[in-house]
Amino acid sequence: MYEDVDPAPLNELSKALAREDNPELIKGFLESLLTENEVIDISSRWTLVRLIERGMSQRTISRELGLSLCKITRGSRELKKEDSPFAHMIKLYQESIK
Repeated sequence: MYEDVDPAPLNELSKALAREDNPELIKGFLESLLTENEVIDISSRWTLVRLIERGMSQRTISRELGLSLCKITRGSRELKKEDSPFAHMIKLYQESIK
């Protein structure tokens, strides 16, 4: 996906996160790894794809979250992809709260 980036560290991180089943540990790890702005950005992206998945209009999401339509459109495109990782993660989250 990213031409100039070594994929190994992201692969390692993905494998480690996939093995952990403690949400609080993962949250603490992410808060340690990321800056406050990065945490805010990731949280808003997760919120926007969940709102798109629920059927909220892009303009309403833009107004409520203060995000650009471009960012929301990207999230919508990612959610609509066949075998979408976003859609899969939303499904996993929904299953975890049942």
